Amino acid sequence: MRTVTYKKPPQQGQASSVRKMRGYVAYNDGLSAEETVKAFCIQQGWIILGQRAKTPRGEIDIVMRKGAMICFVEVKKRKTQRDAAECLLPAQQGRLFRAAECLLAYHPEWHYEELRFDLITVDEKNEVVWIKDIIRQM
Repeated sequence: MRTVTYKKPPQQGQASSVRKMRGYVAYNDGLSAEETVKAFCIQQGWIILGQRAKTPRGEIDIVMRKGAMICFVEVKKRKTQRDAAECLLPAQQGRLFRAAECLLAYHPEWHYEELRFDLITVDEKNEVVWIKDIIRQM
């Protein structure tokens, strides 16, 4: 599992625009949401195989296993659950598929009978909603 480091805030005196600060806040909000989701999934009995799994074809936020199923999870943090659920665009779905193919090729030891792509959203109240098999539902 990869260790995740937090970005440092912009230094005083640097050209720290509002946009850079928003990016910093969004990045750290995303990391926080991933940690929340990871803890939630572990409580549900899932084994985390990887977090922020980077491949030449894209990144998957969380890869986890339960029994003979491997699940690739996209985590979204937004103000509302509706905003979060609506932000998995077709281009991102394609990247998830391609990244999953790479990960499965890199890890032949990950035996599975079923694969699934889920979206887990976190809102500003830190409430978690799990939408299973999201790509087939769209």
